[in-house]
Amino acid sequence: MKADVGAPIGAPLAKSGVGALLRLPPFGQKIGGTAEYIVIPVLALAGSLVLFGIFVALFGKNPLDLYFYMYQGAFGTWFSWQNTLTRAAPLILTALCTALPAQLGMVIIGGEGALLIGALAATSAALALQSAPPLVVDIAMACAGMIGGGLWIMLAGALRQYRGVNETISSLLLVYIALAILNFLVEGPMRDPTSLNKPSTREIGAANMIGSIPGMDVHWGFVFGIIAASLSYVLIYHTVFGFAARVAGGNIRAAKVVGLSVGKLILVICFLAGAAAGLAGMMEVAAVQGRTNANLAAGYGFAGILVAFLARQNPLAIIPVAVLLGGIGASGGLLQRRLGLPDASVLVLQGMIFVMVLASDTLYGRFSFFKGKAS
Repeated sequence: MKADVGAPIGAPLAKSGVGALLRLPPFGQKIGGTAEYIVIPVLALAGSLVLFGIFVALFGKNPLDLYFYMYQGAFGTWFSWQNTLTRAAPLILTALCTALPAQLGMVIIGGEGALLIGALAATSAALALQSAPPLVVDIAMACAGMIGGGLWIMLAGALRQYRGVNETISSLLLVYIALAILNFLVEGPMRDPTSLNKPSTREIGAANMIGSIPGMDVHWGFVFGIIAASLSYVLIYHTVFGFAARVAGGNIRAAKVVGLSVGKLILVICFLAGAAAGLAGMMEVAAVQGRTNANLAAGYGFAGILVAFLARQNPLAIIPVAVLLGGIGASGGLLQRRLGLPDASVLVLQGMIFVMVLASDTLYGRFSFFKGKAS
């Protein structure tokens, strides 16, 4: 069969053996039953908590007290829930920056850089439109943040496609370049002269700040994150474009044989991934910080990698996992006050979770009782 390279994405699929993949369910059935994709990550998480309990026990702390205060700090009160959801908002969006390219078999870990570039672009848009109505400013900030973050990650995709540069390495290095750009602009051309102790840009203005969800002390970034994750799920699992991306991710040579434009898929997916992280940066500026400064480099992009891996790169699964990881981060302050542990001790737990999740990857498909019948 002669491939029609100029054909629309997905057009030749019905004429090829790849079309048989349409009979596969979208999530959790390629190897076994969906229970496998829930039980194994849960066991990895539980194992991480046990190891973390042993770790704090070595410092003379009671692991049971640790678990209790972690729960209290994350989900024990309404205040804790709101703090958790606020922290989950950027995690959802930065996790999509890793999960979307993973459909193409790419490992992008540069969400932190896209977040910073998105924040800078959004702040620049707000400062350039100070006399415009707040709604116009907010829309311009969102568009600028998404475009900035999208182009940043698309650069890693372009390096992979046209120069053969490993996207994992390039996206990570781009994080440090983004951080250098942030420091240069915040301490130089964009610096507010009144910001003496901590260099930052001028404020975007109280009128341009995005408020909280009615009845909650949680900003709208959480809602936007849910919408972005839901749209990503529909795009990947219920559109021809998403099916083409998954085909290319499964076997890039077969995708080229049937006429898929793999280069176009890579660039578009990378742009969408970066746009999600860029939107997270915009929300941190418009809903939390009110300006751009070094506080934006809070590690949300790196934590989003853990969320994506724990969710098995599924956009919908990212939402509850982000809430869980957001709760772990929110509990750090309470652990510091009640147990005397450093606030950053929760980062040790996150590292343990990441290692356990990677280690548990070899367990998929090894247990026959998990396997379900493909329909």
